Amino acid sequence: MAIEVVFETHALSEDNERGVATGWLPGRLSERGRVNAADLGRRRRDDGISAVFSSDLRRAAETARIAFADTDIPVLYDWRLRECDFGTRNGSPAAEVKEDRLDFCDRRYPGGESHAEAVARVARFLADLPTRWAGRRVLLIGHLATYRALEHVTTGRGVRDLVAEAFEWRAEGWEYRLG
Repeated sequence: MAIEVVFETHALSEDNERGVATGWLPGRLSERGRVNAADLGRRRRDDGISAVFSSDLRRAAETARIAFADTDIPVLYDWRLRECDFGTRNGSPAAEVKEDRLDFCDRRYPGGESHAEAVARVARFLADLPTRWAGRRVLLIGHLATYRALEHVTTGRGVRDLVAEAFEWRAEGWEYRLG
């Protein structure tokens, strides 16, 4: 049975507002981000969601807690939904990380991982979903690496093409069908 997957990025963080590539650093939602998270909850709580899966990084976990705090929808945290680990470049200016990102599609960031490794990590999470959630609708709260993995798994697009593509945030999120 197929799984309906709704993907939403974590809400706006202080680092997003400052132009910082947070990577595997925890990050924290900004004031506007906390409002975004509450809006996500209002938009999705009656959307047939059976479970919420969130990256365990603070900015994503905070998004999930705010959005679904007063619901019976289970919120489960998984490290595999994390952003790409930029290694020594976690916390660097986002413009610098974006500028040479294609150099790290298959080569690891110093002390971190490659974009291909990040996509493969999230893809392993996606492969595990049918174990318990087949035939259900679930929500994922993650990062750009989560989005790229969903696109890769559902469309077969290559990691390099996905990393090269400009990312456009969507207030309404994305919907996918697995299986």
